[in-house]
Amino acid sequence: MVAIEIPESLLPVDGRFGCGPSKVRPEGVATLASVASSYLGTSHRQGTVRDVVSRVRHGLAELFSLPHGYEVVLGNGGSTAFWDIATFCLIERHSQHLSFGEFSSRFAQAAKAAPQIGEPVVIASEPGTHPEAVADAGIDTYALTHNETSTGVAMPLRRPRGSDGKPAEGIVLVDATSGAGGLRFDPAETDAYYFAPQKSFGSDGGLWIAVLSPAAIERSGQIAAGERWVPAFLDLETAITNSRLDQTYNTPALATLLLMAEQVEWFNENGGLEWAASRSDQSADILYGWADRSLFAAPFVAKADARSHVVGTIDFNGVEAAQVAKVLRANGILDTEPYRGLGRNQLRIGMFPAVDPADVEALVACIDYVVERITP
Repeated sequence: MVAIEIPESLLPVDGRFGCGPSKVRPEGVATLASVASSYLGTSHRQGTVRDVVSRVRHGLAELFSLPHGYEVVLGNGGSTAFWDIATFCLIERHSQHLSFGEFSSRFAQAAKAAPQIGEPVVIASEPGTHPEAVADAGIDTYALTHNETSTGVAMPLRRPRGSDGKPAEGIVLVDATSGAGGLRFDPAETDAYYFAPQKSFGSDGGLWIAVLSPAAIERSGQIAAGERWVPAFLDLETAITNSRLDQTYNTPALATLLLMAEQVEWFNENGGLEWAASRSDQSADILYGWADRSLFAAPFVAKADARSHVVGTIDFNGVEAAQVAKVLRANGILDTEPYRGLGRNQLRIGMFPAVDPADVEALVACIDYVVERITP
């Protein structure tokens, strides 16, 4: 492949468009460096660290405008760990899972493998679409996904309703790993809205954060009072108890906590979730508008209202997307490659709130520049 140098005048100011880990703002890194000697390498039981945990918990409560009784709980292990926590501590017997991509399917697999609960009901749809939850009297837990990171599909969050229009019995768990902080939602439609910090919250992985409703907290307590054995690391009651003390059960990644606190406060200082989601809206309008006009590119997700505003997937026709991604990477534009398991000729673009919409505008201009030079 002939080397292609993109003119500096076309390049984005920041070339990071990854979908996880995502762009970390330089301002957060600078703050971390400024407090390194008094914060990093210190006890997570002391006030220095607990103050940061408090900033995260109270900042998220403000960002999401949480209803009375909802609590922010956190622990180590990431969203993957929370799937196992849910099988031990939130699902009583039978769960229903919406499966429409790599990550939504993994929670369903975790529930299938868990011997302490019954066989789950899985409602699947093809990648690029999302299914709908179905109210079922035999289900005690509904598992939804706000944003499928692998495919770029987002779905509205709403408790399943019966034919009478009333919300179904059972709690609603939402994997919001790539949606939280960049997509709007009504917390009252969820009971456990859980995510990790390495997407919209511009931090590193390794933590899980869950916004729990009173119903979810009650469910956790009821299961804990029974005879089900729960590993200490996955014990939600332990996480709830420690979170109320602004700490975690075991040592967290301190840099991750501080970067997240800085990002949450940046959102709140500028207008909260509406402001953050509007940034992603602008980027999505630019990306999908360009793809709709393009002769060689098109949005992978056919329905416009299902297209994610934080993870954009763009199919290519007559152009090798992998070649384009290699040229972009050689010019400092990083992590535009597609999700490996999807196997499509496409690019996947992170449009989290930290990504400047002007950089998305520059990105599509760079793609056009490269394609003009690699096509006959």
